Amino acid sequence: MPDSRPESAKAKQPRIAAGKLPPAADYAHQQSVTQFQTAVQLMQEGKFERARTLFEKLIENGSPDLLERSRVYVMVCSRHAKKAALEFASPEEQYDYAISLLNTGHYEDARDQFDGLLRANPDADYAHYGLAVLNSITGQAEECLDHLSRAINLNPLNRIQARSDSDFNDMADDPRFTELLYPET
Repeated sequence: MPDSRPESAKAKQPRIAAGKLPPAADYAHQQSVTQFQTAVQLMQEGKFERARTLFEKLIENGSPDLLERSRVYVMVCSRHAKKAALEFASPEEQYDYAISLLNTGHYEDARDQFDGLLRANPDADYAHYGLAVLNSITGQAEECLDHLSRAINLNPLNRIQARSDSDFNDMADDPRFTELLYPET
């Protein structure tokens, strides 16, 4: 007996409930999720190179819903691996590197370098001065004033430097800034 159903009805695939994957796809998705979780765990443990390798594998053949997050984490792992690999011959060299990051707009990386300088030497007036500049540029007035005050207390010549430093232009209207730079008036 000939089939009288329309052509489209003859070759229908079995229906899958919304959100449910066929068994093979579900297994592949679960493997991707497990690999993603492992990579995140490695990243949290500071094992950035190993985590980056797993994220790169996920980008190549992982689940599509993890693709964008994996790309972001590859960049994060690369950044942290590069940061961990930095070694400086002297604090001055690290300071110069922090200033170059600041000048190129890499503010968070610059902050990390200045913080590292202060961890090694809490009385490094130049690191406090650098953080004051960074905080001025990024609009953090309170932190700017705190670090600038500390830099001036450690080295009074920083007061003279700050008076002509154009990086503090955003702070010029703040009376606390003026009082810090011109205490005798």
